[in-house]
Amino acid sequence: MITWLPQIDSSIVLDSLKSLLLLLSVLIARTVVVRSIARNSALTMEAKRRWVVTVRNSMVFVFLLGLVVIWAHELQAFAVSLVALAAAVVLATKELLLCWSGAALRVGGKVYSVGDRVQIAGHRGVVLDHDIFATKLLEIGPGQSSHLYTGRVTVFPNSLLFTNALIKENPTQEYGLYTLTVPLPAEQDWKRAETRLLESAKAECTPFMQEASRQMKLLEQQNLLEAPSPEPRITIQLSDAGRIVLVLRFPAPDRGRSRIEQAILRRYLSAAVS
Repeated sequence: MITWLPQIDSSIVLDSLKSLLLLLSVLIARTVVVRSIARNSALTMEAKRRWVVTVRNSMVFVFLLGLVVIWAHELQAFAVSLVALAAAVVLATKELLLCWSGAALRVGGKVYSVGDRVQIAGHRGVVLDHDIFATKLLEIGPGQSSHLYTGRVTVFPNSLLFTNALIKENPTQEYGLYTLTVPLPAEQDWKRAETRLLESAKAECTPFMQEASRQMKLLEQQNLLEAPSPEPRITIQLSDAGRIVLVLRFPAPDRGRSRIEQAILRRYLSAAVS
């Protein structure tokens, strides 16, 4: 007795026989109908051709429909397996798909490009390179208040664009408005310190104030919004420790922000000493 032959499911054999019988039945029916049409002298040749094509297409549809009915339970099991496989693939490649989607968002929304200074999920720097998987930054720091290059390179996946807010520090214009905080003891003469800080900012920003004003007006026209004045201004805040904090807003070139900030601080401290 031969025992090495593979075992075949009886339901598959039965469905195969049903499919074969269906095929034979359709072929016989098609042959009979086509012959009866060809022998019908009441029909023109054009009408006969039209009916033959209609019968042929109808028989093909009937055959396919019969196959679906016969193999319905097998197709259902295959569909369930296919859905499970697709779900497993999606779960396994979720992060990869998010990276591709993030790249599409970056390109479609023009979120950032090479040379832009951005912040996202604690990462901050200038965009060096980007592809469909990740973005490479030249890190700026230390911290959020410094503007020096650390020399390190940060790479973050594009999927972060869906889970974190991205801050673009430098807009499209050449000049921008930036802030500088100066904490003061509560007992110090804050009015005098405010005057010194404001004078220091005006002295450092005067050389490019006219160009900064022009670019702010251009930004106002392009975006249909009321652009803020680039003139240096100071607001006062009270910290929890009982200290007074002077917050200076000043204009500066996008590429010279750190230099202008340091110049203002040095001028302010020199005036305070004198």
